[in-house]
Amino acid sequence: MKAINGGVAPMNELIRKALSLGVGITVASKEKIESVVDELVKKGEVAPAESGELIASLIAKGEEGQSEMKRLAREQLQKLLAELHVATRSDIERLEQRIAKLEGTPEAPETAPPPL
Repeated sequence: MKAINGGVAPMNELIRKALSLGVGITVASKEKIESVVDELVKKGEVAPAESGELIASLIAKGEEGQSEMKRLAREQLQKLLAELHVATRSDIERLEQRIAKLEGTPEAPETAPPPL
C-alpha cells in the first residue's frame, strides 16, 4: 500500500480535530443538559430530587449516541484510508519484519560457481 504525498500529516490533524470536537461537544452537551434540567426544576416541571437522575439519564443517552457516532466515523475513516491505499500499522510492521529478515540473510553471490 502507498501513502499519498502529504496525506499522513493532514489525516492525523483531521483525526485530532475530530476527537477534540467530540470532547468539546461532550462537555458542552453536559453543561447544556444540566442548564435545561435546572430550568425545569425552577419552573416546577421536575422535582429537585429527580433532577440528578434525569441529568444522569440524559447524559447516558448522549454518550450512547456519541459512541455510535464514533463507531460510524471510525468505519468511514477506515473505508476512506483503504480507498486511498494508505498503509496500515500491520502493513508497515509486516514490511519491517520482511526487511529485517532480508537484511539478516547473507547476500547471494553475484556469480554462482559452476555446477560440479
